[in-house]
Amino acid sequence: MTLAFLQKAETNIKSARVLLGLGDTDGACSRAYYAMYDAARAMLIWAGIAPERGAFRSHQGLLSAFGLHLVKPGLFPTEPGRAIQRVQTLRQVADYEATPVPLEKALRAVGEAENFVTTAAALMATPYRKPSSP
Repeated sequence: MTLAFLQKAETNIKSARVLLGLGDTDGACSRAYYAMYDAARAMLIWAGIAPERGAFRSHQGLLSAFGLHLVKPGLFPTEPGRAIQRVQTLRQVADYEATPVPLEKALRAVGEAENFVTTAAALMATPYRKPSSP
């Protein structure tokens, strides 16, 4: 299942790039966020935190678990870990506001999503090692 979510994340990145090329900044931001969301879900499964779909009741629940179990202990880098929150905010603007996301912000969101998914894939290519307790 981990691989399926990672593949879904990579497909979302490709879709975000296509949407950018079409001038659809809102759609690109939405796909960028879901690429990061699916990669975060894959990493939690990889770490044994979320064994099945539906383990979290909200996006914020999954993002909180991601921060707590992967970013805070240092398994996932802090800056890409923060990027998912920024891109989530842009996705909400894209989905619920009348004014489209500016191109510069959409380009940054897609770039951050690409970095996030690449970082996640590299991490999951290694065996999971539970962080040691202080």
